[in-house]
Amino acid sequence: MPNIKDSEILEMLSNDKLFDKGFEYLVNKYQERLYWHIRKMVHFHEDADDVIQNTFLKVFKSIKGFKSQSKLYTWMYRIATNETINYLNKNKKHIHQNMNDALNEFENKLKSDEYFDGDKAQLLLAKGIEQLPAKQKQVFIMRYYDDLSYNDISEILNVTVGSLKASFHHAMKKVETYLKENVSYV
Repeated sequence: MPNIKDSEILEMLSNDKLFDKGFEYLVNKYQERLYWHIRKMVHFHEDADDVIQNTFLKVFKSIKGFKSQSKLYTWMYRIATNETINYLNKNKKHIHQNMNDALNEFENKLKSDEYFDGDKAQLLLAKGIEQLPAKQKQVFIMRYYDDLSYNDISEILNVTVGSLKASFHHAMKKVETYLKENVSYV
């Protein structure tokens, strides 16, 4: 797939004869990025796969109405984030149970392996992030893992940069406290 600009994709999408090709370029350009954004919030491939399909279905249905008032990727991140929140809310009990089972299994494997302290740190960080309220968790993931700017996150979540900075700061403090309370020294 050639390296194509968003403006070129949008131009193709506005032409009925080139729409399918333009949408194919759009999916190829953003699918992996959006998948990992979603996956960090839902944790499991099957769940992320469901949400990414719903996301691109919604993008497909809505792209003709895209007004270019924001960046294309922030518009799609917003859709992906909203679809993820909807999915999590709908499947809260199921996801919570799966997450607990997976964390317990993962933790048991790590405890039996004395050579993987790095993985223990990753597990501990994941557990710390899971303790965050939903909004703080979103902001933390977008800023820490996706390395998005506050301005981009502001567009995606439709909140002010100041409140995002405050959310991220509070999230960092909570994760830091969780890590300090749960680190066991050898």
